[in-house]
Amino acid sequence: MLKKNDIIELDITSASAEGSGVGRTGDGLAVFVPLSAVGDRLRVRILKVKKTYAFGRLEEIISPSKERLGPDCPVYSKCGGCVWRHINYAEECRIKRQKVIDAAERIGGISAEIMPIIPSEKTERYRNKAQLPVGRDSDGRLLTGFYAFHSHRIIDCGDCALQPKIFSEVTDVTREFMALTDNTVYDEQSGKGRLRHLYMRLGEVTNELMVCYVVNGNGLKREDMLIGMLKERIPNLKTVVFNSNRENTNVILGGKNRTAYGNGYITDMLCGLKFRISPFSFWQVNRAQAERLYGKAKEYAGLSGNEILLDLYCGTGTIGLTMARDCKKLIGVEIIGDAVKDAEKNAALNGITNAEFICSDAENAAAQLEKNGLKPDVVIVDPPRKGCGEALVNTIAKMEPDRVVYVSCDPATLARDLKYFDRLGYKTNEITPVDMFPRTAHVESVVSISRQ
Repeated sequence: MLKKNDIIELDITSASAEGSGVGRTGDGLAVFVPLSAVGDRLRVRILKVKKTYAFGRLEEIISPSKERLGPDCPVYSKCGGCVWRHINYAEECRIKRQKVIDAAERIGGISAEIMPIIPSEKTERYRNKAQLPVGRDSDGRLLTGFYAFHSHRIIDCGDCALQPKIFSEVTDVTREFMALTDNTVYDEQSGKGRLRHLYMRLGEVTNELMVCYVVNGNGLKREDMLIGMLKERIPNLKTVVFNSNRENTNVILGGKNRTAYGNGYITDMLCGLKFRISPFSFWQVNRAQAERLYGKAKEYAGLSGNEILLDLYCGTGTIGLTMARDCKKLIGVEIIGDAVKDAEKNAALNGITNAEFICSDAENAAAQLEKNGLKPDVVIVDPPRKGCGEALVNTIAKMEPDRVVYVSCDPATLARDLKYFDRLGYKTNEITPVDMFPRTAHVESVVSISRQ
């Protein structure tokens, strides 16, 4: 009988959706082991035993997988970001595609063709956004970095390999500023202290940089000094914003922004269009890969120029606006008011006059549009991780669009929703996985669905 602290030898034969390798004991019990690779033979210490599975820690690599790589990041095994830095990229893509296949078959009962994954050209320095928690260690030293897996313990990281080098420059300036002033750092336990997060966004084509400080209050002491230091060291600095978050919450951003330098936003290009990006804007963190994903979505939409296109969860309008010139009318729906304002400005910025944006919850807006007799020809959905849900799928089906294009960031909720669509006469034709976030466990998918 397996028990805690037992040390066993284990062959890793598969990978979990969260990024652990999986091996089985002689009696068939699955053991999940982080930092392991398919093909490894390991010596593993058992940390926790459940009825049907267990968790283990890699103690020794007896024989390594042929897919295994050496460590290339000093905090990889500690921070909660990357899970696949220890295997080659081809193997990572294979695992991610299999994750989509497994969810479609086991959860959705979907037998549609799963296309080859669209890999990312860049596996390093591809992120145009960072949200770094700020804290202090037991010696009072300032920490900026990432939360350890399943915790709020900050792992200090001066330079993340997934982020552009300029973010490290901003982090260094911020550390120096904090050391020179008596500004305090937020403490989650007491709810006291001022600086909570350092939030940065970079326009990859325009090279415009936004720096946003999330504070427990209205701002920081000596902001003029901070802005001066940033301007001196960061030549492409476009704007500095202070976001006020006084709540005792895990949500990073509060509801109020104050622009301290610049105009409060940056711009960037996507699929030939120019987009305005503010702190609240949804913007894909891997811009080049987003172009490939949107290209596949446009292919699945099959627009001829005569369609009404409904874009639910539209954010700042990115997906819909890249298709607006190929349809008769675009209607975008988004619950965040600032994102809707940005969507409207983005339409004007690109001379797009056939777009209308509604600030509302996707389900309520879709229900109201259906009640008003709207009959979209194509519906695009790009929901958060929780997916659309049965009620929204039912409302979409009542509108009787010819085609639905589903962009998903979670294979499990996608598979569940595809099952709902299938029951209502909407067939899944094809699923294309897209690797938007190399070295992490996440995988996106874009799906072609049609009314039977």
